[in-house]
Amino acid sequence: MKAFLILEDGHIFEGTSIGSSREIISEIVFNTSMTGYLEVLTDPSCAGQAVVMTYPLIGNYGICYDDMESLKPWADGYIVRELSRMPSNFRSQCTIQEFLEKNDIPGIAGIDTRALTKILREKGTMNGMITTNENYNLDEVISELKKYTSTGVVKKVTCDKVTTIPGGKYKVALMDFGAKNNISKSLKEMDCEVTIYPADTKAEVILASNPDGIMLSNGPGDPKECVDIINEIKKLYDCEVPVFAIGLGHQLMALATGADTHKMKCGHRGGNYPVKDLKSGRVYISSQHHGYGVDEDTINKNQLLFGINQGGTFEDIRIEHAKTISELDLDGYALGGLAVGESHEEMYNIIEKTVPYLPQNKPTYLMGVGTPANILEGVDRGIDFFDCVYPSRNGRHGHVYTNHGKLNLFNAKYELDDSPI
Repeated sequence: MKAFLILEDGHIFEGTSIGSSREIISEIVFNTSMTGYLEVLTDPSCAGQAVVMTYPLIGNYGICYDDMESLKPWADGYIVRELSRMPSNFRSQCTIQEFLEKNDIPGIAGIDTRALTKILREKGTMNGMITTNENYNLDEVISELKKYTSTGVVKKVTCDKVTTIPGGKYKVALMDFGAKNNISKSLKEMDCEVTIYPADTKAEVILASNPDGIMLSNGPGDPKECVDIINEIKKLYDCEVPVFAIGLGHQLMALATGADTHKMKCGHRGGNYPVKDLKSGRVYISSQHHGYGVDEDTINKNQLLFGINQGGTFEDIRIEHAKTISELDLDGYALGGLAVGESHEEMYNIIEKTVPYLPQNKPTYLMGVGTPANILEGVDRGIDFFDCVYPSRNGRHGHVYTNHGKLNLFNAKYELDDSPI
């Protein structure tokens, strides 16, 4: 069956219908990931968007439901150069065509996705229509496209009740603005008990649970639309609980602390975006999915600009005063890209900035890895470690005791001889 992609600037692409045959209007965005197409489709950050995959062959390893980032796909539509009809993978449970049909997601294949991506890069993301109607009226379609706006997507993707994932002894409150499963899964693996809260939860409810840390998740849409959520984040900012923000959470925290945000021309969506540490000069390759950025000129002087990527947007802001906040505008697919605590040196930079500002004897929990040598380095920097406990070869975590309480080193898989496993 023929299908058409019509852009609001008048460009028309003709191809073959895939998935559902229903007609949709959505914001057309492109993603440069070479793998992880199921994670992209099921990422709540895709709500309100039809995704163009720039990699030319999609679906070659099929669909494995264990890899989904949420209970259902959120993309409005799917646009590919070629859709694999015969996947080769022992884990595959169905084809991507069957997955799209089952979840009523329309798409189009057989178009020049390279030409389409160039249009979106040059002119910016824009609205588009995927339709199988060969008798469409172009003037009427373009008029509809220019009127279309996607709103209320955070309310659409957030959970409807509080749930707790039992785990270790460290309590993390996860604000669900469209959180991927991998966030709670990773926290659980780091010996954390994760309590997931709906996006409209009041700050008082979260703080009443006495969390050891608060995670503001990724999510879709314009951060400025979330006025009530921003007001609650301001209250979280005024408390002494460490806060980590990612994706949409990063932008909401920026707005809550006086910075401003803007819509980017074509956004950052993919698994290969470079981000530079402005202090060390080190460059990371990160996974990202966001269409909004934080304005450099509006960032508070007390905030440290840690990471800047190829598009000039700041991906990480560290607050250098009594509010222990770390924000990252990065996302991950299939555990790819920049991982929290990947760098030992960066981990101790966080320790150095966090420990002095927490209340005396309050435990500090940090996501990361470490070695005895790193702990000695921390001592050299003036951090007092009263006792050190390291894991065995098969151990999952270790910890140290500092002058400000117990400090956990999550996922520290190292021997006492300082040799990485």
